[in-house]
Amino acid sequence: MSRVGNRLLSIPSGVNVEVEKSLVKITGKLGTLSVPFDSKKLSVLNKDSMVIVKRANDEKETKMLHGTTNANINNALIGVNSGHTKKLKIVGVGYKAAVNGNKINLNLGYSHPIDLEIPAGLNVTCPQATEVVITGADKAVVGQFAAVIRSKRPPEPYKGKGVAYSNEVIIRKVGKTAEGSKK
Repeated sequence: MSRVGNRLLSIPSGVNVEVEKSLVKITGKLGTLSVPFDSKKLSVLNKDSMVIVKRANDEKETKMLHGTTNANINNALIGVNSGHTKKLKIVGVGYKAAVNGNKINLNLGYSHPIDLEIPAGLNVTCPQATEVVITGADKAVVGQFAAVIRSKRPPEPYKGKGVAYSNEVIIRKVGKTAEGSKK
């Protein structure tokens, strides 16, 4: 059984946490994030530079909300203090990315370039033409935008061409051979 909800979350220095009726507002050097929670099933306490999430009963749904809310608050605490980062690598001949203002321009082997609007609150950089780094305070927004970029050309298993996360392992397949097709 998971006990994610029972973790005590320490508040880093420079981060302010305010608990309202059914909302936790977390403010830090990278911005402000709000985490909603079900006030009928959960209670959130801010004591001695710790955030404590308690549940009202032991029903299955309440236990699930307990762990999820605790994880969301922890992600917000990390996000407003140090931020979240996703790195993407682009593999393929002629495949590249560039940031122009609040848009990212992707050339991924199609007959047209792909322009994507960068969501507010995110910082997108391209240290190299084949590398994209997405940083921001909200982990969900960072991950969602990285997934949108990856979905434009997911990595294929034969040559590994496409957009992949930097830590993603692409399982390669062996292609057809002239010797194998004669049998």
